[in-house]
Amino acid sequence: MTGVLTLDHSPVHSDPELMGGTLVFKGTRVPAQTLLDYLDDGFSVAEFLGMFPSVDRDDATEFLRLARGASDENYPGRKPAETA
Repeated sequence: MTGVLTLDHSPVHSDPELMGGTLVFKGTRVPAQTLLDYLDDGFSVAEFLGMFPSVDRDDATEFLRLARGASDENYPGRKPAETA
C-alpha cells in the first residue's frame, strides 16, 4: 500500500501532549499544515524552510510526496504542486 505513514519513517508526528495532538514535523513544533498553507499562499518550499529552519528539507519533501500521493489518488486529473 503506498502513501501510508509509519511511525518509524514518518516525517511528521502527532502527540496528544504536544500542541494538542496537532500533526507536526518530527523534532519540531511546526504543524505540517503550515507548509501546505504557505504553498497555497504562493510561497516556495525554500521560503518556508527559511522561515522555519527547524524543519528538515527532506522531511518537508517527503511529507509533500506522501500528501501528493494521497491527493493524486483522490483527484487523478490534479497537477502536482512544485516543491521549488
